[in-house]
Amino acid sequence: MKQFSLLVVLASTLAAQVPAVDWAKQNAEILRHYRALVQIDTSSPPGNETKVVEYLKKVLDAEGIPSKVFAKDPTRANIVARLKGNGSKRPVLLMAHSDVVGVQREKWPVDPFGAVIKDGYVWGRGTVDDKDKLAANLMVFLLLKRSGAPLDRDVIFYAEPGEEADPAGVGVNFMLDEHFDEINAEFALTEGGGATLENGKVLSVNIQTTEKTPRRVRLVVNGPSGHGSVPRRDNALVHLSAAVQKVGTWETPMRLNDTTRTYFEKLASISPPEKAARYTGLLDPQRTAAIQDYLAENEPGHYSMLRTSVVPTILKAGFRMNVIPSEAEATLDIRAIPDEDPNQFFEEMRRVIGDPSVRVEATGNSRPVAPSSRLDTEMYRVLEQVSKRMYPGSVVLPTMSTGSTDMAQLRAKGIQSYGIGPAMTAEDRTNYGAHSDVERLRESSLYKFVEFSWNVTTEIAVKK
Repeated sequence: MKQFSLLVVLASTLAAQVPAVDWAKQNAEILRHYRALVQIDTSSPPGNETKVVEYLKKVLDAEGIPSKVFAKDPTRANIVARLKGNGSKRPVLLMAHSDVVGVQREKWPVDPFGAVIKDGYVWGRGTVDDKDKLAANLMVFLLLKRSGAPLDRDVIFYAEPGEEADPAGVGVNFMLDEHFDEINAEFALTEGGGATLENGKVLSVNIQTTEKTPRRVRLVVNGPSGHGSVPRRDNALVHLSAAVQKVGTWETPMRLNDTTRTYFEKLASISPPEKAARYTGLLDPQRTAAIQDYLAENEPGHYSMLRTSVVPTILKAGFRMNVIPSEAEATLDIRAIPDEDPNQFFEEMRRVIGDPSVRVEATGNSRPVAPSSRLDTEMYRVLEQVSKRMYPGSVVLPTMSTGSTDMAQLRAKGIQSYGIGPAMTAEDRTNYGAHSDVERLRESSLYKFVEFSWNVTTEIAVKK
């Protein structure tokens, strides 16, 4: 058994029996697991996440922690482990996905699967999305087991495949459909949030409590083909181009919900006066148009949080330069705010396009519409308390993610789910974040995030 450096806090019987951890002595092991996970290429597709499961199972076995492996596809396995509590409260689920998006190696300045340590950062695909959470959850689980702390609720460790691309349903959908009892919980912690770092200090801790819903759409135009030397007014590509221009510049209506309203109110409280005035003025009829225009130009993430967004991402047409194509197609990545009615939205899109030759075809939705996680739960209160204790002077911001996560499926099943993440500067998040060609995470942020995850988990699960 490995040596585990703990200083057990002597406390009254009313205090939580939470062991204190000498974090400096854990950093080497944290980094070792983190780098090992990043070095396993689980680009999805094809995924091959079973390689991560094999690594995790070996680590858990060495600690005497039983685990279960579930696989719809033998190359894309799920792994679940559980530390038992006394059953007085329902379980908490620590979830992270083991797959990553693919890479274009020629665009990376370092080996994307080398977990290279450079300039105080760990570089590589998955360093931010999502092997930082996977490594943190693993360390929390190991430390809980070694400490022997009594638990009021089960703590479940779950590594899922296929979060980035799961058309075959090998990950959380498979588990929810066929093995729900293995991961059923009152609360879940996973990706989707993060702290904002400025001048070495954490200003805010973003907790993802809701997210937009992906609504992919194709615009399709058919027309006669012909010789490229003869202009035609029924050229499919011309009609498609006009439609893409209209929807690409369409300013959909602004609509706040409980999460985004609270987010901007609290963000204003920690912002410089000029920024604060913008955030508080969003609902001012005299100022909102100018403010939204500013956000679109300078803070596009905030602009997207205000509305259902429509972004053209793929164009397909033609095969030779001198042939008018008979079909032209555009793919739109639509991210809908949670209460958006898709049928009404698509009808409005057709009106905006104003061209009957352009067909609007929905291509399906990979995640369900789900209610937001509540802000009055024990877990949210713990997240606030830990954030304020670890980062004095910071503010906790409930956040609606403009992207999507597998919390949507958990929320649809009634599991109150919250997205967390490590501290990053605005520059790192924008230029070196998830899915980029230079994905990286500060080594110091990794260690602090593990400590944050530990504090939240022990406060919600350890017997008081």
